[in-house]
Amino acid sequence: MNWYVVYTKPKWEKKVAEQLAKIGVECYCPLITQIRQWTDRKKKVEVPLFNSYVFVQLEPAQRSSVFECSGAIRYLFWLGQPAIVRDEEISVIKKWLNAPESGECMIETYKIGDAIQLESGPFCDQKAIVQEVNNTHYVLVLESLGCVLKMKIK
Repeated sequence: MNWYVVYTKPKWEKKVAEQLAKIGVECYCPLITQIRQWTDRKKKVEVPLFNSYVFVQLEPAQRSSVFECSGAIRYLFWLGQPAIVRDEEISVIKKWLNAPESGECMIETYKIGDAIQLESGPFCDQKAIVQEVNNTHYVLVLESLGCVLKMKIK
């Protein structure tokens, strides 16, 4: 079975994931915990990692069952076909979200343009290219995942 990306109404990601689970569709809505501040208090809230997206795993013939949920709008398409997310990519997201926040990384010896392999953290064993080195952060390009990683230096 393939993983597909369902586009949802804004702020409906968790509701759609709950509805999909109720009708028996395997879904994944990656959540992160953020501290939000109101005028009178601060509170930890879980927000979706990807705004307006929920991942679903089902057979191509069952794709229409997603629209039984009131917040699902459409599938995300790539080159005229519904976008398929590989199991490895879902595993990387889960691994990244479950990884401990602290991790050590020495960047002082690297220069812009150096090709490195990450040795710890959620992107362990991924190859990256150093794009920017700063006093407060550094930027790595993870070509295999097609993303840019900005990490703060503590």
